[in-house]
Amino acid sequence: MKTRFAPSPTGFLHIGGFRTALFAYLYAKKNGGDFLIRIEDTDRERLVEGGIDNILTSIYWAGIVPDEGVLIENNQVIQKGINGPYIQSERLDIYKKYISVLLDKGYAYHCFCSKDRLDKLRITQEKNKMPPGYDGYCKNLSLDEVKKKKNEEKFVIRLNVPRNETIVVNDLVRGEVKFDTNLIDDQVLIKSDGFPTYHFAVVVDDHLMGVTDVIRGEEWLSSTPKSIILYKYFGWELPKYAHLPLLVNEQKLKLSKRHGDVSVFDFKEKGYLPDSLVNFVAFLGWNPGDEREIFSLRELEQEFDLSKVGKSAAVFNIDKLDWVNGQYIKKMSNTQLGHAVLPFLNNSGLINSMDVDEALLVSLVEMFKDRMSKLSDIVEFSGFIFANFLEYDPNLLIWKKSDLETTKKNLKSLLDYIDEFEVRYWNTDWLQGKIQDWIKNKNYTVGEILWPMRVALSGQKNSPGPFEIANILGKEKTMERIRYAISSL
Repeated sequence: MKTRFAPSPTGFLHIGGFRTALFAYLYAKKNGGDFLIRIEDTDRERLVEGGIDNILTSIYWAGIVPDEGVLIENNQVIQKGINGPYIQSERLDIYKKYISVLLDKGYAYHCFCSKDRLDKLRITQEKNKMPPGYDGYCKNLSLDEVKKKKNEEKFVIRLNVPRNETIVVNDLVRGEVKFDTNLIDDQVLIKSDGFPTYHFAVVVDDHLMGVTDVIRGEEWLSSTPKSIILYKYFGWELPKYAHLPLLVNEQKLKLSKRHGDVSVFDFKEKGYLPDSLVNFVAFLGWNPGDEREIFSLRELEQEFDLSKVGKSAAVFNIDKLDWVNGQYIKKMSNTQLGHAVLPFLNNSGLINSMDVDEALLVSLVEMFKDRMSKLSDIVEFSGFIFANFLEYDPNLLIWKKSDLETTKKNLKSLLDYIDEFEVRYWNTDWLQGKIQDWIKNKNYTVGEILWPMRVALSGQKNSPGPFEIANILGKEKTMERIRYAISSL
């Protein structure tokens, strides 16, 4: 078995393309096969600089390593395998050879129709409610006419689709799907610039590269009969086809850039972990058939089964992704998580990564770990820790069962008590023990002391506990914030 992922570098890797790559990879690994990456760059007008690098970097970031094709080794894009080249723009001589075979047998023909004629044809078809498609105007040109026109006019080469036949696609996901060839267009195979279209190149490449199973999005299902016709014309064995369900957002609209960030790079930049993104995307259209929700890539390689891929559109639920990512964050050690969030803290200017306190970093992530759904959350959550000055409504300091004067008096007492503490003992557990004993001995209530203390240190209505915050702030900054709270009252 051999599967492939064949993206066009017309932009950054879309999450839909990533799912296709993941499913193709998992299916190959589950069945002991190979996974190939081919670059389909024949749409020259839409190529994006850096597109190939982004696609490959995104795939490798997720832990998906191809066995053949276009790969990354030592930070360089290379081609590996006996079936190359694996970049379509480098295979033009191969396509010329195989288009000649089709032309010689009458399975393809030259078309010289202008854009103006094709536009008028389309308008007429729409007006008369006819199926859209080329009308075969150039199909019966003589060899002499073709030869003469080739020297004078631009042309394309079209597929000569047989009429009055039924093409049957036995899809691994959708089952049996039938197509009437009378409704299939004479597809362009070679464009006027000499480059092949997707429909032609994909068949030639899949056959020559030994691809046995084609896994792709359902938008390509309607083009599959054209591929089957070409396989039949060439006398080649058909691969198996599996068309994955559409990806939609929560409004049931097709997932696209118009509705937000949908590239793998976007999710990486926001602080989603590669393992969690793989886990989440695997469930977009597939499930193991039980209650399990957390899978590593290696576990997915053992579990994945195309028979458990559904036909209905898969909903991309960002809240679900946040939950999955949060589960992976919780599994990380504080040291691992500290290093993972450091770039986000550094880029935000909260921390200088060249002069970072490792202990502070560990304490910081320990305090926010359970609240984080992505790595970038650390910036929002911890901003008050690094702030030089906190702005908040002083009334927030007053506990619901207290008043302004009592709150002010209690904070002064707390400040005097903390002033006696030796810095060498300063940590979360020691502070909690000392201050809670003091509250009890002074017959204070917990709320009237710890509420204003926490607000004074965080400036927030909802935040981590006062002892965890004080531990990170240190004695000097803790006292400074309590003094400011007193003065604000």
